[in-house]
Amino acid sequence: MASRGRRGGAPTREGEQRREEQAEQQVPAPQGHVLPPPPPVDYGVFMQGLVQAMQMQTQTQAALQAQLEAQCGAYEGCVAGDS
Repeated sequence: MASRGRRGGAPTREGEQRREEQAEQQVPAPQGHVLPPPPPVDYGVFMQGLVQAMQMQTQTQAALQAQLEAQCGAYEGCVAGDS
């Protein structure tokens, strides 16, 4: 015998539906320790660090490219940029 709930396809009564909707809308209060908000971000310092990281990446990439070219030396087509 099939059950007569939501899964059975029979519609729920309005009162039950309203109670379910209200229960879904109620968010329980946080339990335990609540973390304080994060400190404000100093975007000037953030941007300086970002620029510094990008410069370091550029230098590292150039050094790796030079190392690759030195290792490949006599081999044709070793470096991806060659045509």
